[in-house]
Amino acid sequence: MNEPANEPAATALRTVSHDLPITPEFERFMAGGWAATPLPGDIRLPVADLAAARRAKLSARFPGERLLVPAGELTVRSNDCDHRFRPHSAYAWLTGLTGEEQAGHVLVMEPDGPRGHEAVLHLRPRSPRVGEEFYRDRRYGEFWVGRRPDLAEAERMTGIRCTALGSLPPGRDASTDAELASVLSELRLVKDAWEVEQLQLAVDHTAAGFEDVVRALPRALAHPRGERWIEGVFGLRARAEGNGTGYETIAASGAHACVLHWIRNDGPLNPDELLLLDAGVETDTLYTADITRTLPLSGRFSPVQRQVYELVLAAQEAGIAALKPGASFRDFHRAGMRVIAEGLADWGVLADAEGDFHRRYTLCSSGHMLGLDVHDCAQARADAYLDGVLEEGQVLTVEPGLYLQPDDETLPPELRGIGVRIEDDLVITAEGARLMSGALPRTPDAIEAWMGELLAG
Repeated sequence: MNEPANEPAATALRTVSHDLPITPEFERFMAGGWAATPLPGDIRLPVADLAAARRAKLSARFPGERLLVPAGELTVRSNDCDHRFRPHSAYAWLTGLTGEEQAGHVLVMEPDGPRGHEAVLHLRPRSPRVGEEFYRDRRYGEFWVGRRPDLAEAERMTGIRCTALGSLPPGRDASTDAELASVLSELRLVKDAWEVEQLQLAVDHTAAGFEDVVRALPRALAHPRGERWIEGVFGLRARAEGNGTGYETIAASGAHACVLHWIRNDGPLNPDELLLLDAGVETDTLYTADITRTLPLSGRFSPVQRQVYELVLAAQEAGIAALKPGASFRDFHRAGMRVIAEGLADWGVLADAEGDFHRRYTLCSSGHMLGLDVHDCAQARADAYLDGVLEEGQVLTVEPGLYLQPDDETLPPELRGIGVRIEDDLVITAEGARLMSGALPRTPDAIEAWMGELLAG
């Protein structure tokens, strides 16, 4: 990363003690000689009309009230370097705007009498070619972070009236107002056809990333931090095909797979162990997949690994079979956990399948809604989500797992340190559910054959 030569003096901007001042002559020189570079005429977002319909649904829920939906602010990673910016999901859903340049922007829904609300985007316009912002502002200047649309261009893109960012009027703020945040989550529970297409695209790219990982296993096995190698391989696919990963990749080998959110990914790979890979590509429109496969690093499951894997697979099959419109959201988890509990009892790990003692080895729920967020619609009220019923158009994951901790003395030694999760993405249909991630094998035999083909190719 290049070190900036100088820094504007505005109070909102960082300053660096060794920055050099600029002369009036240089400022005048920088102010001239720039060609016009307008964006092309046909820049309307493909999702603009859908976003307008979404705003109308929100408007109907809060008649006469001003609503503020911020994109969010830049966050410092270290000193003068920010984290890569991603707009808040509600803002992206209502505007269609998903780029890094949206930091600080706010959608305001202004009460508009019988018409409900008028949407107004409060944006930071394109850097002017006079003054210092465009070449000295390392956070927002065009020469530092790239071009933003001007206000007219932003209006053509979104179909929303745009105004320069300044002081905002008071109103319900989605960042702080719990009711508004809940409604925004609940409105996103059922996906439209375009959203399902975007999620399928994310799933397809993720499947390609899993294939990349298998092909890379020989090099990963040879590296002292093979988990990092796996993470990097998948991350390359995610950045090449989309916006990046939808969440931090879990590349957990051996007993690390018993840590639900293992993202350190700093361990070696042992060919006698399993690799639990939980990863998802996020599209440029910010929809993410969320898939987990547990793979034998040798290419073949050992008998005990297969035993654990087949129980988890049976639990997932039971969960998938419970998916249909009108079913309780919790039904698929209950179905899968019944299979897990009975299996643990058959193994002699539990005295019987009754009660909740199986939770020692499963730890968490078996799935969640999926969309713009990996754990989508999380602010929805319980009666609309966790205690609600499934509807056609909802997209969710089914992901039972067994996490047999390496120090758990209730387990026979041969089971300790094995972690298995199988996670797939499904869309609820009128008939039941469609498996979106079926391109990736799930049965032990199919996984072994798939890995063999990829490693031989």
